[in-house]
Amino acid sequence: MARKRHTAEEIVNKLREAEVLIASGTTVAQVCKQIGVTDQTYYKWRREYGGLKTNQAKRFKELEQENTRLKKLLAEAHLDKAMLQEVARGNF
Repeated sequence: MARKRHTAEEIVNKLREAEVLIASGTTVAQVCKQIGVTDQTYYKWRREYGGLKTNQAKRFKELEQENTRLKKLLAEAHLDKAMLQEVARGNF
């Protein structure tokens, strides 16, 4: 079965829907089935996006992507630095 990636907005909307259903007395297992995710996914989403609004969740995802990109750039810079130091010492 193919995996579907949900956007931050979709996740926040599904969590809101789940909160409404749980407040009306539906069990978590039934709610997860209705919104189309597993229990594990529901709890993971709730931990990450629990109190966020739609626009905050979108900004959160953008910041995560930027952070990942910057970490890659930093790792490459450290690699370049290490290679230059090794060449400067003459250990090749």
